[in-house]
Amino acid sequence: MQHTTTKSRIFLSSPHLSGTEIKYINEAFETNWIAPLGPNVDAFEKEIASYVGVKGSVAVSSGTAAIHLALSLLNVQKGDTVFCSSLTFVASANPILYQCAEPVFIDSEPDTWNMSPLALEEALIDAASALKLPKAVIIVNLYGQSAKMDELVSICKKYDVPIIEDAAESLGAKYKGKASGTFGDFGIYSFNGNKIITTSGGGMLISNNPDALSKARFLATQAKDPAPHYQHSELGYNYRMSNILAGIGRSQLEVLDERINQRRTIFEIYQKELAHLPFVSFLPELNNTFSTRWLTTLTINSEDAEREINRLLTAFESENIEARPVWKPLHLQPLFEKSTFYSHNKQKSISEYLFQTGICLPSGSNMTIEEQIRVIECIKKIFSK
Repeated sequence: MQHTTTKSRIFLSSPHLSGTEIKYINEAFETNWIAPLGPNVDAFEKEIASYVGVKGSVAVSSGTAAIHLALSLLNVQKGDTVFCSSLTFVASANPILYQCAEPVFIDSEPDTWNMSPLALEEALIDAASALKLPKAVIIVNLYGQSAKMDELVSICKKYDVPIIEDAAESLGAKYKGKASGTFGDFGIYSFNGNKIITTSGGGMLISNNPDALSKARFLATQAKDPAPHYQHSELGYNYRMSNILAGIGRSQLEVLDERINQRRTIFEIYQKELAHLPFVSFLPELNNTFSTRWLTTLTINSEDAEREINRLLTAFESENIEARPVWKPLHLQPLFEKSTFYSHNKQKSISEYLFQTGICLPSGSNMTIEEQIRVIECIKKIFSK
């Protein structure tokens, strides 16, 4: 029987306000810019584009909406295929189904836990042989760590396939000095409540293609034609971010670098305290990359890993600590049971192994050192048994 505790809840990754959000919200109220769009939206788009070094961005209602717009802009239709990382949240792939297209899932590789160049190349060789190349490849950057972008971009260029970089979890990360999310034809960020910065709910589509971004704005505001009456020639969506939420985003962006430093410090403490434990391995940071360590994730590399993970999760819950397994690969999800999957190698699927052995620890930038010690002591207690 699970025992209850009076200890305060330690969350996996809760919102962390900067304290200046109210300034931008009050400005919106005082100027009556309450409806979607307005000065905060325009400024937030410019500030994000400047921060990551792209020509422009479009603020939308979610990261999922940003992926959906990117697929629409690439003319993904019924009967098309889109390749997507398998080890990710379902939101990375759901927009493929919105377009009535067919997802093909690509395994992870062990150095970054992100898309395997080996599996991607095998999938593209098969697609080229079948004369059915994908309309896009969605590369996901997990837990604040960039994928092996040089290899992945090179492979996609070889087959002339566009890239959508799902950087929902990696705003502020860098790959060889270049911002995560800026390597593809389109990049997306999420500002969900659990992300490194938040607008409560929201996302951003980024690109170096101003014409595509202009079309994205059109599609995201119900595709209303320029006419004195309401006229619509294309299918559109209600995807634009509100001016109030964009104000929160502007305030949050001002402290992004501070939040990254805080998360990296949290990771370093976990690593220092836990790396010596038997079978424990942390998500690596690839050479020449800079991870935000949005979540600290580790694997238990023992023969009884599944039992150890369940013991940990049960112990955490009894101590009122929120922790989660690593994402369940999408090719294992009932929703996608008929989808094709390409493994990193013939011996084993890396994404399945990470799901079976991986756990995400509380990593919020507002977590106190006392709270982190509670998490660490809980883990040590389990391992001592």
